[in-house]
Amino acid sequence: MIVGIGVDLVEINRIGKACEKEGFLNKCYTEDEVRLIDNNWQKAAGNFAVKEAVAKMFGTGFRGFSPKDIEVLRDSLGKPYVNLYGKAAQMAKDRQISYIHVSITNTKDYANAFVVGEKID
Repeated sequence: MIVGIGVDLVEINRIGKACEKEGFLNKCYTEDEVRLIDNNWQKAAGNFAVKEAVAKMFGTGFRGFSPKDIEVLRDSLGKPYVNLYGKAAQMAKDRQISYIHVSITNTKDYANAFVVGEKID
């Protein structure tokens, strides 16, 4: 059963400029994400869009947890997936969200993410 959905669109250049500041990277991305991004601002923007979309899926925005509590990585085929930590993980548990489906798409200028939170009985 679908518990929530979220979508977000970000400008790649805006995220790239923010990522040039180490404080932004450390505040918003986990160590594994920083290694994955490796100065690829398109990936950074896609990950940030997923974080925003997950916050929207919860229906709260970033109230009570930080972007770093949502980690976005890729499997061996490049498919994105989400790991939740801290208060974001607790929110998912409270809402009985057992799986988050993720899709990211990019153009030259924008990164878009769509997520679906699913309760699996």
